[in-house]
Amino acid sequence: MDTDAQLTERDPAPDPAQGSERRSRSARFRVVVAQLRYRPVTLFVLCLAFLFLLSTFVAQPFLIPSTSMENTLRVGDRVLVNKLAYRFGATPQRGDVIVFDGTGSFVHREQGENPVTGLLRKAGAALGLARSDDTDYVKRVIGVSGDHVTCCDKRGRINVNGVPVIEGYLHPGDAPSAVPFDIVVPKGRLWVMGDHRTRSSDSRDHLGEPGGGTVPVDQVIGRADLISWPFDRWSTIGTPGAFARIPAPAGPRG
Repeated sequence: MDTDAQLTERDPAPDPAQGSERRSRSARFRVVVAQLRYRPVTLFVLCLAFLFLLSTFVAQPFLIPSTSMENTLRVGDRVLVNKLAYRFGATPQRGDVIVFDGTGSFVHREQGENPVTGLLRKAGAALGLARSDDTDYVKRVIGVSGDHVTCCDKRGRINVNGVPVIEGYLHPGDAPSAVPFDIVVPKGRLWVMGDHRTRSSDSRDHLGEPGGGTVPVDQVIGRADLISWPFDRWSTIGTPGAFARIPAPAGPRG
């Protein structure tokens, strides 16, 4: 066998099909590299979208902005608001801690805000990193539709349907109320108060306004079920037994 034949056998010319396969593998490799490069960004966007949907429909973190619910809730606490609590026919119960939109009940003016600022704030609120709308409030339900709520009896207690409420959750040193009131909660509405009565602007402060200080049930965003941050404050927010002896209202509820 001559030298040219040996060289031809040892160094055969590249097969066109093999060259095409190499180019195909190289192209696939570049695609994979590109996918790996953008995968963290994609995962981040997907996580944000998931958290936004979760916050919109299931549970939303809520940053406590004031002292009105001390000592149950403190400034800076982040509570998890259960948006499904009243979604399927259930309604707020006496003693529940709720978050609600006070527009039309506690707030009677238009809230002006830069659209971009509003969008960023809403995004931060959805993650519990910023406070929610200025019209959102967190209070405790004291009276539900049809309840006769009065304050105060001879011992300084709030009465609901003629039965005194022993409010063990009040801020130490606070009286149930320094403001007397006597109201029958209208159908489909709630009488709400903060646990730190001397620091809370609540139903008592809106007695002379439309609705008499009560909040529409359909303005309730959800029930505060859990303190999720800071970790040393982690705890569930239960409904106290103070309302267990309260009878049903005399009139129809709705």
